[in-house]
Order: sequence, then C-alpha cells, then structure tokens
Amino acid sequence: MLLVDRFNRPITSLRISLTQRCNLKCIFCHGEGDSETVKDEMTPEEIEKIVRVASSFAVGKIKLTGGEPLVREDICEIVSRISGVSGVKEVSMTTNGLLLAKLAKDLKDSGLSRVNINLSSLNPKTYEKITGFNRLKDVLEGLDYALNYGLKPVKINMVVLKNLNKNEIQDMIRFASEKDVILQLIELENLGDAKKLYEEYYTSLDDVEKLLASKAEKVEVRSLHNRKIYHVNDNGKKVKVELVRPFHNSSFCMNCSRLRVTASGKLKPCLMRNDNLIDIVSHIRKNTPEEKLRKVFLEAVMAREPFYK
Repeated sequence: MLLVDRFNRPITSLRISLTQRCNLKCIFCHGEGDSETVKDEMTPEEIEKIVRVASSFAVGKIKLTGGEPLVREDICEIVSRISGVSGVKEVSMTTNGLLLAKLAKDLKDSGLSRVNINLSSLNPKTYEKITGFNRLKDVLEGLDYALNYGLKPVKINMVVLKNLNKNEIQDMIRFASEKDVILQLIELENLGDAKKLYEEYYTSLDDVEKLLASKAEKVEVRSLHNRKIYHVNDNGKKVKVELVRPFHNSSFCMNCSRLRVTASGKLKPCLMRNDNLIDIVSHIRKNTPEEKLRKVFLEAVMAREPFYK
C-alpha cells in the first residue's frame, strides 16, 4: 500500500535521528530541526518497531542520522534489526566519518547499503574552523574504508559557506571524480546553530548551478525534492554533482517523499517545523498494538504540508 499525504505526495523514505550526541561541533549544525533535549534515546527494539510500522505502508528506504549515529555503541545492532525488516529495500546513513574506518566492515556486514559523509573542506585548517576539530585525516580514512567495504555509492555532503569553503568547490569536484564518489553541494539552512551565522555565511548556489549546467554532459532530476544531478567530465573522469537547495524552494517541498523520526521518538512531518510533532515511541513503550501504531503513523503523514508553497 503506497502511502500519500493530503497533497498527493508519496511517502517512500524514513529519516531516523538515532541520537543528538556528536563528536564534532559544526558551526552550521541544525540538529535535524529538533530543538527538544533527549533524555532517553530509542532502543534498537523501539527503532525496529517504528520501521516495521513504516514498512507496512511500503516505506522501503531508511536513512539513519544524528547527531552522529556512529557514537551509538549499538549502531550495528540497529542496522541489523532494520535491514532485517520485511519490505526494507535500503538502509543508508549520514555520518561525519570520524569512526567509519573502525566500523565500515561491521556496518556492511550488518546490512548497511551506503553512506553520506559530511566533508566541509579538504583544507585541514578550514575543516577545523567549520567543525571545531582537527580530524580531517580521520574522515578521509573513513571514506576510503567505506569504499573498500562496498558502502556505495558514497556521497560527500558539502555545505557551501561564503568566505570559508565556496572557493573549494572545484577542488571538491576533482576529489570526488578521483575517488569515484558523488558530490552533494548543499545550501546553508537557516536552522539550529546556523541561525546565528546565516547572514555571514549563506551563499546562493545560483552561480555554481550555471557553471555546472554549462559543463554538464547530462542532467537528471531526482524524484526526491526535485534535485538536479549534473554529470560532469572533470579532466577525463566523470563525476556526479547533486545540488540540494531547500530554502524558499516550493519545488523542493512539493517533491518531498520523506517522513522524519526525532531522536526522542517523535514523528516529524517537516524539517522546518516543530509544532506538529507526533509522539510514537511512548505508545511503543506502553505496548500499544501495532494497529494503533499504524494510526499514529498515518496521523503524522496527514500532518505533512509543504513549508514553501
């Protein structure tokens, strides 16, 4: 049963925040749009139950995020439980990569399909300024381990910041082509910690998009958020560059097929809002029957509406 909301948008993926804890302090962190402090993180069993409910509505793609999901000592158990749920076609993860070298093989063996790695800069000093730590070497090592153990396609997430890393875009494209990974260029979002520095660091990707369009051999559009992917030939090596431009973008919202789960166990219909969260984990902790959990899930889906219309 394919699930659609009131705006006829299908729900095909679930993005689950496993924790608010992180081992970096990125200046642009939006905490998945979740302002609530988490006291009790969801257990692997509770996460699995939420995924089972979602999969009963043909939601087959699960993205794990944080905070930093790899700080959870039970991360491999979580991945294993989710990947074993009937109907789940893909389990992916967004990570800063610091612990990926240590965990890549176990994650793959547990059923993780692929990873997105947050990589703000290839310059150690710039990376430290953005993330708060001199750990670029660890991230690059983690990326190599992800590739070696088949967590593919690996995507690099680069939040583009004025006066910090925008001048590195061409270097990052070359790096992505050499590593055979996909590059995602992301506009800064006016959420979380980024609100304090939005005016200082926000930059439009209009000029970047024009440049990519002029060089692209092919342009495709992903169904998720109507994102454009530019196939670029960089000195004989082909690379995919995807643009993520959520702000003031009605097309982004109208093509959203994702429902979120906060680290506190609440269903979150929209990244940009915190006034319509629907608690599901409390029902699970009361041993509520699955049919009731399905109704709670449907309630969250029906609360979805485009933020930018």
